[in-house]
Amino acid sequence: MNNFVKRTLSGSFFVALIVSSILLSPYTFAPFFALISGWIVYEFHVLSNRQKDITVTPWVGSLGAVLLFLGSFLSSSGIWHFPVYVIYGFYVVLVLISELYLQRANPLHNWAYFIMGQIYVALPFALLNYILFLDRWQPLLLLSVFVTIWVNDTGAYLVGVSFGKHRLFERISPKKSWEGFIGGALAALLSGYVFSLFIPQIRLIDWFIFSEIIVVFGTLGDLIESLIKRTVNVKDSGDVIPGHGGLLDRFDSMLLAAPVIFIYLCLLFDHVIK
Repeated sequence: MNNFVKRTLSGSFFVALIVSSILLSPYTFAPFFALISGWIVYEFHVLSNRQKDITVTPWVGSLGAVLLFLGSFLSSSGIWHFPVYVIYGFYVVLVLISELYLQRANPLHNWAYFIMGQIYVALPFALLNYILFLDRWQPLLLLSVFVTIWVNDTGAYLVGVSFGKHRLFERISPKKSWEGFIGGALAALLSGYVFSLFIPQIRLIDWFIFSEIIVVFGTLGDLIESLIKRTVNVKDSGDVIPGHGGLLDRFDSMLLAAPVIFIYLCLLFDHVIK
């Protein structure tokens, strides 16, 4: 019971932070999500460094993620365009060059894991800016991504616990079931319907497709993070949220869903593609 209360309180507080940072202002969203992006890249490198001969300095990856996120925010919001990405690109080049002087055991692996941290974590967070400012500042559109993920997770958990018998991917995540997956997918349709009432310029059928894209790629994102943790033999990516583990554990579904949703929304709002 104590663990349940701790999980509920800490989870509710974190959800409230995410929702309020998105809805209040672009200037509450930017610093909060830049911090989260950097933190998750840090957690990723702490995990990857558990392998032999991998020694990527976690804060170096974190700084790259923050630079990419803030550059994307400035560019997508129209505050500042050129040369925001030049700063990030110059930083990445410096990190790659630094391996010439650090004399570490396996610089090739260090380069690979640094780039993976930027692509796997930093890039999806950067794309959140372009979802938020797709056409104009649309906080509800970005919030719909997170709410749909949460609704899918809740539906999958409740149905999976009650009726789950057929394992979805037992080798990587023994608790996930096909029944839970279907339950989450149906629950996500409800989320799509609700958001269609608030953003009617997107058709209901397009909201349903939006929801199911998040279900499929969010589930795959969860499985990818589970595979990473199994590879390095850890249960959680960290302990920053009491009872919930690390931030990477909380955002794993978003990391794969966000890029695909961004592409899908660009196709819907094709006038933003120049």
